[in-house]
Amino acid sequence: MSPPANTPKGQPGLGGGLKLVLIGDGESPHLLKWARALAPRVQLHAISSRGFLPEFHRLLPDAQRLALNTAPEHGGGNIALVKQLPKVGAWLAQTDADWLHAHYLTSHGTLAWAAKLGWRLRAQIAGSAWGSDILVTPNRGGSWKWLTKKALKSCAITTSDSRHMAERMRELGAGEVMVFPFGLEALPRQNAKKEPWLCFANRGLEPIYRPQLVIDAFARIAAVQPQARLVVANDGSLRAALQADVDARGLAERVSFVGRLDAPAQAAHYARSTWFLSLPESDSVSVSVLEAMGHGCVPLLSELPANRELIGDSARGLIVGSLDDLPARMAALDTARLAVTNREWVAANGLFEPHVQRFLTRLRELSA
Repeated sequence: MSPPANTPKGQPGLGGGLKLVLIGDGESPHLLKWARALAPRVQLHAISSRGFLPEFHRLLPDAQRLALNTAPEHGGGNIALVKQLPKVGAWLAQTDADWLHAHYLTSHGTLAWAAKLGWRLRAQIAGSAWGSDILVTPNRGGSWKWLTKKALKSCAITTSDSRHMAERMRELGAGEVMVFPFGLEALPRQNAKKEPWLCFANRGLEPIYRPQLVIDAFARIAAVQPQARLVVANDGSLRAALQADVDARGLAERVSFVGRLDAPAQAAHYARSTWFLSLPESDSVSVSVLEAMGHGCVPLLSELPANRELIGDSARGLIVGSLDDLPARMAALDTARLAVTNREWVAANGLFEPHVQRFLTRLRELSA
């Protein structure tokens, strides 16, 4: 199978010559970001457990995409996906890739190592952990922990977006782990004036992300700051209950639920917001937090090791413990100064491109 016309095969300094198959959720903008970064540098193919976002169709010809059209649960490890193994194995055998790059280890990582074993593929496996596959799923029981260990040990190299998660991966049997943030493709332009007490939240409206705590925190802020408003993006199973709670608190005119947003609409909210709330019970380094910081927002984050990595000891935002003193702590910050500090930090540490180059360099070394 020939590479796409824009593939710089053999070009020095790039990943030219490598044939790589992304395995993940093709409806995820995060997998799409990996595809955009890799497509000009390798002979890229992709397998999706679901379908593919439209941009994938522009990046890759039909012959270089395989959509399994299943509906995996958030926790991964789904029977419907495993049933697709014969189709996956046959397609990968024909593709004859150098690397299988699995995203989310307990589902797509399992698919990769099972296909490699069952069809005796020559490809090596690279695995990228996304957070809950390492920090949550192994704790669900012995079989989940075994599955996670099996996926990690099958990988020649893995990636993690935080030092904390990388250490947990090593505890579970991972070998080489590259640590870098799943950063921004470019530093966003500053093209809007910040509204001093405008808050933005865009994590999933599911229990693991604790959106109820976001509402509770905003209620404390709103009680002290008459100007305070909150925009809640994204969707999930808790949305109706959250909206009912907001109505019951008399905050309906100050809290807006805007659903899932495309990238330009989301960027516009980041640009106008001064504060970004992300309070999950478990997380690695969140790309949403990096995006918010890149737009000059001040993050209000839950007490998690990866969040400490992101903002230091309140150098770039606040760790939210007790809600009682949150409004006072916020009022004490110089948000204009932090907007500059956070953008500078993201420019130096949170851009994706340099890390993709480093990742591909390591794949070439391991392929030699």
